[in-house]
Amino acid sequence: MKLFAVAVASLSLIASSSLRAEQKPMPTLDDVLTVAPALQKYTQDRLLDEVWKRPGLAPRDRSVVTLAALIARNQALEMPYYLNVALDNGVKPAEISETITHLAFYSGWPNAMAAVAAAKDVFVQRKIGADQLPSASPSLLPLNEAAEAQRAERVGQQFGTVAPGVVQYTTDILFRDLWLRPGLAPRDRSLVTVSALIASGQVAQIPYHLNRAMDNGLTQTQAAEVLTQLAFYAGWPNVFSALPVAKEVFEKRPK
Repeated sequence: MKLFAVAVASLSLIASSSLRAEQKPMPTLDDVLTVAPALQKYTQDRLLDEVWKRPGLAPRDRSVVTLAALIARNQALEMPYYLNVALDNGVKPAEISETITHLAFYSGWPNAMAAVAAAKDVFVQRKIGADQLPSASPSLLPLNEAAEAQRAERVGQQFGTVAPGVVQYTTDILFRDLWLRPGLAPRDRSLVTVSALIASGQVAQIPYHLNRAMDNGLTQTQAAEVLTQLAFYAGWPNVFSALPVAKEVFEKRPK
């Protein structure tokens, strides 16, 4: 237990010092203009005035997608700005907290700790206290036992002899605990996961999680807009790598 506490403290320290070392204010549009006038124009005219206002995905969901991408890619410089945008767009502090927790598993503990360091300052500035955050051990949402049994059996058969610890924790922590936490609706948890996978180029995992997202209520139009949003925040190559996978998922789903 002591060793675990020291490890967590070390990760927090690394995240905090890393954030402090590179923590400069996010460039304003005027700053961008002095370095890259074309980038300033694209940022204002296309990204802020156009992409963020496209009707296929609500601003709140665009904030969720963008935060997931920033955390997955450990892009701490822009996190405070987009955390504030997310709160202004209706993302609740509890949902931000759960997003960070969720992505510790899908993008790694260090990335989550860097997000904690960024969010801590924003929460302090906005007077967000513990009463607005989710419980560490809440009552969990109901589990679809049949679907989970099928998933666990399939993964166990594929990888049980390769990495039994991974298989065990995937069942015990991810799907029988993390995914059932009520602080993030199943659709939003899927939205966070799919966004992080696309943003980090994890193409092999997208079919399962995109199907799960759509089973949880994400529409094809919304999924298409997630890809459009991520083209700007994770880059065209990551999105074009995901496009054939998304196309296949869309085509195979019942009409």
